[in-house]
Amino acid sequence: MKPALLIVDMVHEFVRGRLRSPQAEQIVPVIRRLIDVARSCKAPVIHVVDRHLPFDHELKLWGPHSLAGSPESRIVEELQPVEGEYVFGKRFYSGFRDTGLDNALRDLGVDTLVVTGIHTHICVLHTVGDAFYHGYNVYVVRDGVAAFSERDHEYALEYMKSVYGAKIVDSATAADVLCGRQ
Repeated sequence: MKPALLIVDMVHEFVRGRLRSPQAEQIVPVIRRLIDVARSCKAPVIHVVDRHLPFDHELKLWGPHSLAGSPESRIVEELQPVEGEYVFGKRFYSGFRDTGLDNALRDLGVDTLVVTGIHTHICVLHTVGDAFYHGYNVYVVRDGVAAFSERDHEYALEYMKSVYGAKIVDSATAADVLCGRQ
């Protein structure tokens, strides 16, 4: 098993901006700890983040948000990548759609994803769905993802578990996975 930490949309827009999750601030330290674990165990750390163009289809539904180059599209300070880590901009819900993520993961030899981020019921859900279809083992960190509401959060976790076979784990178990102890 070769794991990677995948961090979805932990940008200012969704953590501290207009489209923030009420639990966003609570998951920042959880993700920070998992980044530290991944770094110490030499597991790749990968961010997929909304970086929209002004004509993207999604903006018709959500309004302008996380536009490429805007302050809102920057990863929050606490989770900033360091040299050797990867950031993939995305214009769709899924971190896999038209981003090159799958090719990079395969080049790195990754077969297992530990998924964190925002929003459990939108971008995390769609990214996990595509990870399933690409054949990855998927672990979703229950205390490392957040949605607009607890109902949306729980619905998405159950959906990812029952439909995509994702393992829903706590951050301690996720740390073990990242270090090959699971």
